[in-house]
Amino acid sequence: MKLSTDRLASVEGFGMLNRADGYVFRPTALEEIPEIFDLARKSGRRVVLRGAGRSYGDASIREEALVLDLRRMDRVLDWDPATGVLKAEAGVTIEKLWRTGLEDGWWPPVVSGTMFPTLAGALAMNIHGKNAFKVGPLGEHVLELQIWSPGRGFETLTPADPAFFEVISSAGLLAVIVGATVQMKRVSSGDLTVLPISQPNWKSQFDTFERFESEADYLVSWVDIFGHGKGAGRGLIHAAWYTEGEGEHPVSLRMDRQDLPDSTLGVPKSAVWRALKKFNRRSGMRFVNGAKYASSRILGNERPHPQSLVAFSFLLDYVPNWRLAYQPHGFVQYQTFVPKEHARQVFAEQVELQQREKSEAFLGVLKRHRPDRFLFSHAVDGYSLALDFRANEPEKLMRLCHKMNDLVLQAGGRFYFAKDSTLRPSDVQSYLGAETLSRFKARKQEMDPEGLLTSALAERVGLT
Repeated sequence: MKLSTDRLASVEGFGMLNRADGYVFRPTALEEIPEIFDLARKSGRRVVLRGAGRSYGDASIREEALVLDLRRMDRVLDWDPATGVLKAEAGVTIEKLWRTGLEDGWWPPVVSGTMFPTLAGALAMNIHGKNAFKVGPLGEHVLELQIWSPGRGFETLTPADPAFFEVISSAGLLAVIVGATVQMKRVSSGDLTVLPISQPNWKSQFDTFERFESEADYLVSWVDIFGHGKGAGRGLIHAAWYTEGEGEHPVSLRMDRQDLPDSTLGVPKSAVWRALKKFNRRSGMRFVNGAKYASSRILGNERPHPQSLVAFSFLLDYVPNWRLAYQPHGFVQYQTFVPKEHARQVFAEQVELQQREKSEAFLGVLKRHRPDRFLFSHAVDGYSLALDFRANEPEKLMRLCHKMNDLVLQAGGRFYFAKDSTLRPSDVQSYLGAETLSRFKARKQEMDPEGLLTSALAERVGLT
């Protein structure tokens, strides 16, 4: 194995705002991984881990690094339809998880808004879903974790090992996750019962979350960031429940009942992003958000309906290449997590800041969370607000995000490395705290004593 220019490639974050040239390696066997790290030592370079590249910012890139892309290691190694226990390699995607289990009546316990992240990437960031308030992040459903680290080699970790809760969530900075054993979720139907409820303001949003959080299986809300005055915080909540009692072999578990359609109103979805791009400016998105809210008050409001697990879970996959609507500038997804006693005030102030600066997010999504044990946990006993910003004025946007960061920190909130493009070293020191950073440094010294594992994000926020 050697370093050659034919491995050089431009690698970018999913938001298309951050990119770097790196030497890309795509191993197919475990024994290749230590060889790649040996090459990094010999060439005086660092290694950055990359799955499907779905982190929005700079978490899976780094200039002149060796990029370890694990997508070719994508085998399901063992599947037990009686127990729902699945063992898979690092590159297996969320899509492959659900396709393996669903016809046998099993669904991944936690999924992101897209089915394309890899298992290793999802665990490195410890993804959450629309059921985070109920079941926590994906790491809570892992039975065993197979890893390789420069300092300890190959090993298997379980929840009995402290390192288990540190490698999961560590953003790929402690070890290479090469595989995992996951406990899937038993389902008796491929459909959910979904209840849409239009919300006129922030108070209604939080009151409705509190009303359903003890009974719903999933909760998520769209928020119109352009809403102001009495309509500030308006939007549409979806509460959803698993459907029961469809018989022994429900038709809804079949693949052909789950696959997303490839067209809408006769138009190929692959072309829809081009139409979206025509609206992708402040005036256009104010209109789109306003129209969506108006329709939410009429169409299906408070009327439950069935929806497939795939259609409900993977909204980001409805329109292929939707992110291209943000070209040529790219976009920033900004997500903050705030304790429940402060969330309404902080999110309202964040939106007011955006409106004063005429830099509103084009999309807002509100979710409920609960705390967990993982080292770089983003979760709180509270709420998150995810925001999509067009990055046509990056310096202005960064100043806005730093102001919003300050509001979050003052309220004891947290951040999520998978979606970060804005954190400063002082922000990370503040929200993680001295004890967590000390634990990370100690484990880093043990598992990666030469500091070979890094990323542009880690260096930007002062973690390496």
